[in-house]
Amino acid sequence: MAKVMKKILNDPRHAVSEMIDGLVLASGGRTRRLDGLDAIVKTEIPDGKVALLIGGGSGHEPIFHGFVGDNLGDGAACGQFFAAPAPHIICAAAKAVHRGKGILFLYGNYAGDNMNFDIAAEMLIDEGIDVRTVRVRDDVAAAPRERVEDRRGIAGDVLMIKIAGAAAAALDNLDEVERIARKAAANVCSMGVAVSAGSIPETGRATFELADDEIEVGMGAHGEAGIARQKLAPADQVADQLMARILPDLPFGAGDEVALLLNNLGATTMMEMLVINRRIRKTLDERGIRVHRTDVGTWLTVQEMAGFSVTLMKLDEELKHYLDAPCRSVGFTNWGGL
Repeated sequence: MAKVMKKILNDPRHAVSEMIDGLVLASGGRTRRLDGLDAIVKTEIPDGKVALLIGGGSGHEPIFHGFVGDNLGDGAACGQFFAAPAPHIICAAAKAVHRGKGILFLYGNYAGDNMNFDIAAEMLIDEGIDVRTVRVRDDVAAAPRERVEDRRGIAGDVLMIKIAGAAAAALDNLDEVERIARKAAANVCSMGVAVSAGSIPETGRATFELADDEIEVGMGAHGEAGIARQKLAPADQVADQLMARILPDLPFGAGDEVALLLNNLGATTMMEMLVINRRIRKTLDERGIRVHRTDVGTWLTVQEMAGFSVTLMKLDEELKHYLDAPCRSVGFTNWGGL
């Protein structure tokens, strides 16, 4: 019999709506929910600001809705668990954040999100609103570099929103914000490994079956099959396995400066994350790759999935400037320069 995950919920069908209500309350008045919709926007957005709208399926908390805040997203359109937000929700959120200088859509590359955000963009453009789209395609396990258009967006979303959010707050030109976001997208690579599966809250069932002594290498954020299923191995060996795919992809090499992000998929301890960080830093040091900043935390989750992902972004002075800008939201607060 398949295992059912324990959840502290009321009616799972209302969990996304109740989650958004709770998030708004946690923001201390800095965000609000759009009436009757699963969308959250900032309460104060200056006139003339380029707007950044993020979004995607729920179940990956705190991204995306938890990333609405200062120097981050101006709003987020939320879907049900692991499902894209509907076009009318995206449209409503976009209009709520628009301040006359256009809107950048930023989200992970998944078929449902692509379709619904594109429909919303067409509707908005028909109304005379300038909309641009940048999709995050950082998962090196999803497709080879020559087919980067087919890659999924995973934890690279975190650094992308951080940079695009800071650029949108500082610049009054949508062309420039789009250019910077595209530069960041072209320089980010990620890959993950699962030790145990997550679950779908509506059913309580696991997203996939995995034996107690196995791990899934390179799986997607919704339980999509990875590139290898194998026996659990020591932390250093697993870290080396991920880095062996990430480093040659861009490629990253001696003299490069990078941002390193280690993302907890939901149920991995900080102890484990720091053990992994130790090994990855050793690998980067040996290759002459300098780490500008390291972020270790829980941002793009898959409910109670145990495991982690590694993200590297190659930096220049412009990307560093926006990456280091202070930001504040329920899901991600950073005072800059760390």
